[in-house]
Amino acid sequence: MQATQIIDYAQRLYRAHGDHAEYEAATKAEECSARGNKDEAAVWEKVRLAIREMRP
Repeated sequence: MQATQIIDYAQRLYRAHGDHAEYEAATKAEECSARGNKDEAAVWEKVRLAIREMRP
């Protein structure tokens, strides 16, 4: 996933879940990692970091 796509997804997730969005992304990253899907977990971690950066 490209950086612009990650930012777009982070913005959508934040609009949908507000301050809970970062937790949602972290949970998804943990679930993917537990299933052995390291690539998808890395994407979710990038989404989580993007959400953290956009929060006031």
